[in-house]
Amino acid sequence: MQGDDLDQWLAAGAGEACPCDRRIETPISKVYLYPDRALKRKKPVDFGFLDFTTLEKRLWAGQQELRLNRITAPDVYRTLHAVVPGPHGFRLAPADAPEAVDYVLEMRRFDETAVLSECPDRVDGDLAEAIGREIARVHGAAALGTAGGGADGLDYVLTSNAAHLRQLAPILGAEAAERVIARTAEVFATQRARLDRRLAAGLVRECHGDLHLGNILLEDGRAVLFDRIEFNVRLIEIDVLYDLAFTLMDLVFRGRPGPANRALNGWLDAASRLFAPEVLYDGLAALPLFLSVRAAVRCHVCGHNGQPEAARAYLAAAERHLRTEPPRLIAIGGLSGSGKSTLARALAPELGAPPGAVVLRSDEVRKRLFGRAPTEPLPPEAYTAQADARIHAALFDGARQVLAAGGSVILDATFRDPARRAAALALYPGATGVWLDAPDEVLRARVAARRNDASDADLRVLDRQLAERPVVTDWRHVDAAATLTAQCAAVRAG
Repeated sequence: MQGDDLDQWLAAGAGEACPCDRRIETPISKVYLYPDRALKRKKPVDFGFLDFTTLEKRLWAGQQELRLNRITAPDVYRTLHAVVPGPHGFRLAPADAPEAVDYVLEMRRFDETAVLSECPDRVDGDLAEAIGREIARVHGAAALGTAGGGADGLDYVLTSNAAHLRQLAPILGAEAAERVIARTAEVFATQRARLDRRLAAGLVRECHGDLHLGNILLEDGRAVLFDRIEFNVRLIEIDVLYDLAFTLMDLVFRGRPGPANRALNGWLDAASRLFAPEVLYDGLAALPLFLSVRAAVRCHVCGHNGQPEAARAYLAAAERHLRTEPPRLIAIGGLSGSGKSTLARALAPELGAPPGAVVLRSDEVRKRLFGRAPTEPLPPEAYTAQADARIHAALFDGARQVLAAGGSVILDATFRDPARRAAALALYPGATGVWLDAPDEVLRARVAARRNDASDADLRVLDRQLAERPVVTDWRHVDAAATLTAQCAAVRAG
């Protein structure tokens, strides 16, 4: 009866004048929404992968949830309260109160329509890139972990997924479920050693664990990561790319392949400042498996929540992500202002398997190698011939590593030097070189209008390029003054 009494007390306002105006119930918790706050109470349940059946376990889980989420959403997560006996039934007290009968986590109430699962169309390229960079920042600052990393860590999830998919076979179709389970096992067998290498290299961290769009909030134009998993260390201490894969998979699933690609590339650029780029790029070979596993997780969650159509759609997505596509390489060159990066970003989502190609931009590589933020100006010594040689060496090394991992690549640089154009196409059989042409006045207008961009090129730099305009006969020419749609069509047609 105490549980029913506590539920009524929380619904009536938890000791304050304003009653709860809405309740949200999940299999593991109840959330009571008030005008300016929310209180979250864990149910006394045991599902194997989590156990909240005792006061001590709920206290520990509440403390973990507060600790983890204050890292990424400090303005949302306020404090953990003990619920203790009071003159009107109950009252809230500090979490260490010895007479606690339960615990509630206090949060600031936010606009639920601003959660990205409710507004996926608001995720444009710039926001997606910012999300990727924010996730990388969190990964870089996170503590090292081991519990859910390496081959054994992912095998734990695969075993769970297989059990759930078989349990849901009546709504998924037994043949489809078994096909995904078998193909997942085949691909996993090829990635076991790589996953263990990544664990040894420090790429298993205390991650979010559940980074689908339903756990990303858009406030003041900024992405806030919330509702981190707290109840099972094997689902938290995971590979950083596996953590990111949930966001990428969800964006692709919701018909947002362009933002998914921008999120991946933003994450890669930011993560390359924190981890060895060669380890990051090698890990891309495991990304299709990670994406598929994340889709399978959503499949059984939807299936158990009475959403059979969504469950079947996620199962189909899990299967699609396990299909291989041959890598491709496109190199895009042109003078400053010709729109190389814009074209690269437009083409990248459709190149190779979702979420598409890795875009290696010389401007971003230069900033990274000189230890500067993407939009922070560099000194003149960053643009010497020696520096250029270093940047292009890193650019080409990165392309080789991505291609070796089975990923597609778009190289984005001016490529005014014919030797570098030749070197770019020599990186992979069948590579395509694209040269963007535009009238001088178009180039000048674009360079003058740049703001918050990785390129440091100004009108003086452009004038020097125009004075030394290369004659390019070895690459396909595309009209950079045409619409972006027409430019993409011209590249595809070639």
